Amino acid sequence: MAEHDNETHGTGTRLVGAGRRAAWTGTADHPGAVVNPPVYRASTHLYPDMAALRSAPANVDGNFYYGRRGAPTQWALAEALTALEPGAEGTVLYPSGVAAIMGALLTVLRPGDVLLMTDNAYEPSRAMGRGLLKDFGVETRWFDPLDVAGFEAAICARTKAVLLEAPGSLTMEVCDVPALAAAAKARGVTVVMDNTWASPLGFPALERGADIAIMSLTKHVGGHSDAMMGSASAGPKWQRKLRLRAQGLGNVVSPDDASLMLRGLRTMALRLAQETASALALAQWLEARPEVARVLCPMLPGSPGHDLWARDFHGGCGLFSFVLKGGTSAARDALIDALSLFGIGYSWGGFESLATPVDPAAIRTASAWPLPGMDAADRFGVRLSIGLEDTADLIADLERGLAAWGAAA
Repeated sequence: MAEHDNETHGTGTRLVGAGRRAAWTGTADHPGAVVNPPVYRASTHLYPDMAALRSAPANVDGNFYYGRRGAPTQWALAEALTALEPGAEGTVLYPSGVAAIMGALLTVLRPGDVLLMTDNAYEPSRAMGRGLLKDFGVETRWFDPLDVAGFEAAICARTKAVLLEAPGSLTMEVCDVPALAAAAKARGVTVVMDNTWASPLGFPALERGADIAIMSLTKHVGGHSDAMMGSASAGPKWQRKLRLRAQGLGNVVSPDDASLMLRGLRTMALRLAQETASALALAQWLEARPEVARVLCPMLPGSPGHDLWARDFHGGCGLFSFVLKGGTSAARDALIDALSLFGIGYSWGGFESLATPVDPAAIRTASAWPLPGMDAADRFGVRLSIGLEDTADLIADLERGLAAWGAAA
């Protein structure tokens, strides 16, 4: 059976077949002998003779060289991810999503450069700007993701890259990616985008203007909270540069983890559809609750960013936030502690639901929290990652949590 890489096929069909080359799932006399690419655990790749060693392509997926360059398990995952990202020439794998973000930034930036980073970025991304990038001589400046004119004004002669994230993974703002990307490219600025929230199934980042599209595969692709990995997909201008920089940094992913990611990838569309539908139902229920000041869910009509989401996205996920009407930090703790179906943990995209507090004020640099139009007292947020539990059960659990909040507040 050949891999399904035909772009005319639907998403589900492509997810089933991507990366399943007969060369990686069979033998010379029995191509395609197994369904999944086997797990190749090898640090050393052997050659039959010196002529083969000297003639082996040293840096191309699909050719054995040395374990750090990968083997069929990793190559199959990279190929599958590339097939899902319109406009991508290749995908580089990293041991975590944070490693993918840093790997991309270290590829496009040099000492003396300026990086513009969206103010609603993932906190580890912000930490890079304050720490490692600063140590390497890169200056990071933050911008309001909803202010396109302000972003254009912030670009200077030293600006070499912009890091976007849409929606923001805490407060869910949806920036105008095509407009920001067009402004950046007009000035020769490379656009790097963290596209973990929607994935290429819901947002074709390269088609919308990004030069490099990053995912934390730990989230939706893995889907089972048991493996960590990141990826960066790019067109011909950046793909080889990403690869060489990742190799120079010694990045390599475990074949066992790559196998888990391939397994998760096959059911990703089904999981995303269920989690998205459940999240939207919970967002609508929360919107009607008197304890809730605002629901931050771009999939919800009337929610901030919905118009841009409806224009540019064709899918969502189970991650959104809501803001309580007044109350205290202790009351919010009581709400989260009262939940029995929501775990307390920082990740998302797994099969299990999670809840964490949202307190972005301390990390904002160029934009405000609470958001415009919100009462200053309404500042205690909760982020929910919706898993595969029954929607009605999750609603009942949140009702118990809100009751605990009311008692404590």
